[in-house]
Amino acid sequence: MSDSIKHECGIAMVRLLKPMEHYKQTYGTDLWGLNKLYLLMEKQHNRGQEGAGIASVKLHAKPGEEYIFRERAMGAGAIQEVFDAVRRDLTADPVRRPFVGELYLGHLRYSTTGRSGISYTHPFLRRNNWRCRNLALAGNFNLTNVDEVFAHIVARGQHPRHNADTFIMLEQLGYLLDSEVDRQYRHYKEAGLEGGALNDAIEAKIDLERILNEASALWDGGYVICGLTGSGDLFALRDPHGIRPAFYYRSDDVVAVASERPVLQTAFDIETEQVQELLPGQALTVTKAGELRLTQVRPTDKETIRPCSFERIYFSRGSDRDIYRERKALGRLLVPEVLERIGHDFARTVFSFIPNTAEVAYMGMMEGLQESFDRQKCRMLLAERDTLTEAGIGDIMAMRVRTEKLALKDIKLRTFIAEDSSRDDLAAHVYDTTYGTIRPGEDSVVAIDDSIVRGTTLRRSIVHILSRQRPRKIVIVSSSPQIRYPDCYGIDMSSLGEFIAFHAAIELLRERGMAARIDEVYAACKAQEERPKEEIVNHVGRIYEPFSEREISDRIARMITPPGCPSQVEVVYQTIDNLHRACPNHSGDWYFSGDYPTPGGRKLLNQAFIDWYEGRGRGDR
Repeated sequence: MSDSIKHECGIAMVRLLKPMEHYKQTYGTDLWGLNKLYLLMEKQHNRGQEGAGIASVKLHAKPGEEYIFRERAMGAGAIQEVFDAVRRDLTADPVRRPFVGELYLGHLRYSTTGRSGISYTHPFLRRNNWRCRNLALAGNFNLTNVDEVFAHIVARGQHPRHNADTFIMLEQLGYLLDSEVDRQYRHYKEAGLEGGALNDAIEAKIDLERILNEASALWDGGYVICGLTGSGDLFALRDPHGIRPAFYYRSDDVVAVASERPVLQTAFDIETEQVQELLPGQALTVTKAGELRLTQVRPTDKETIRPCSFERIYFSRGSDRDIYRERKALGRLLVPEVLERIGHDFARTVFSFIPNTAEVAYMGMMEGLQESFDRQKCRMLLAERDTLTEAGIGDIMAMRVRTEKLALKDIKLRTFIAEDSSRDDLAAHVYDTTYGTIRPGEDSVVAIDDSIVRGTTLRRSIVHILSRQRPRKIVIVSSSPQIRYPDCYGIDMSSLGEFIAFHAAIELLRERGMAARIDEVYAACKAQEERPKEEIVNHVGRIYEPFSEREISDRIARMITPPGCPSQVEVVYQTIDNLHRACPNHSGDWYFSGDYPTPGGRKLLNQAFIDWYEGRGRGDR
């Protein structure tokens, strides 16, 4: 993706199922679980480079000994910093061996709310002098109705110190955990248990599913929520629409959970089929005794399951077997439109990709183009079969689709020049090109990207640098459809003013004397601003209604063409239908279609348009 966007976080959990001595004897170290956590986090560093944290619970700590540990750090090197701190603690205290426990929770963070700093870095920790009332919480999520949850817990008598969704969920789950412990306490106290026996009975019978069911009934959004209790219970819960991803692996030695399937395969050296997907609305729990349970906590049905398609296009690692195939399919499905744009002229077209996340889609596109070119060569052979010589046949068979690495990521624009008057000139050189690969004025260039969000990098750098070789035409191809609507489920795309497709539609409305429609949409959005989220409808779609996808794409092409560009610039987008063909099991397409899976999504879309119209938020009015 040329315009990078921050996105959902990554989670990792490890639960050792056997005594620690087993891991020392079998794997040569009692740090086996900690090492696996490190691998799971490092292999998911693509999911969060703003901060990282881990929590660990010891099952057999004696009274007076610490049993729950946490370490967090900020910045792109946070994973290494966290584990360096853990190693120092192990060296400084070899008897107590902090962080050498049976339960581990890891988190990688990107801020999608604008709130940063160590206090917002997961895992969050709620302390108590009862082990079973301690709670470490982390997740990959964004709630769209945090104000409702906040009001609910305040009405119950709680007094949260923050209104960020993670803090609110920690308070909500902590309250319910306290209530569950109290319920078990009363039950076993009446049964005559006292002291240690009473405590052991409570810890053995905590009903996590009950807690998760009551808490999540209030949640609107996309989430995978993970937690550890101080007494040794573990849980992971996925939202009922399946918006955010989660996978798990279970063996005799371990239960492990991660946001992506291939990281579990790599960390534990296992096959694809050994990794299971946590289903929408499903909770995975592991009790203090090591019993794994899968419970359908939130009801769901086939029609409401809407996993995020952006995971398949961009966010998740392309090393996943299915994602790799889907990204290739996305590239292949673009071939007919690309061929139309170049007039099927293979001899005078060079194909490339914008590094580096579009590479797999590029491979799929190239396979489809080569198949089409082979058919074209067959027609040539048949048409000239009576006159062709062996040399002529050889010439036709030797023809290949022309491919070059035209765009190279060369430098990173540093923040110390962010306010400099020469910023745009410097930005133009973030990418470079391989000179001498294009015949000026004769060849066309086709360059595929995985998605186009803002178009800023295309305009400032990529189109500018490609045009230096003076191609006849530059065709920018997006393997995803036009991004028209904000995300509110954990991706940092919450402002309409960020999207070049939205600006293209606004420009077209104004150009064609239809600007009154903008005011009408604002009035319609404003009229439903105070309504319950369930009553809100998507009026923003009216901005796009008068125009075809091709008209908006053509306007975007004009918008990303830099001044003085000697080449004709065109833009080709994937269709939503083809997206669903390539990714049939991930129908979440609200950023393209405006079809949000939860009412909270429509509410935040409504607010996003009001904010844009009134000049608030990111992006120009």
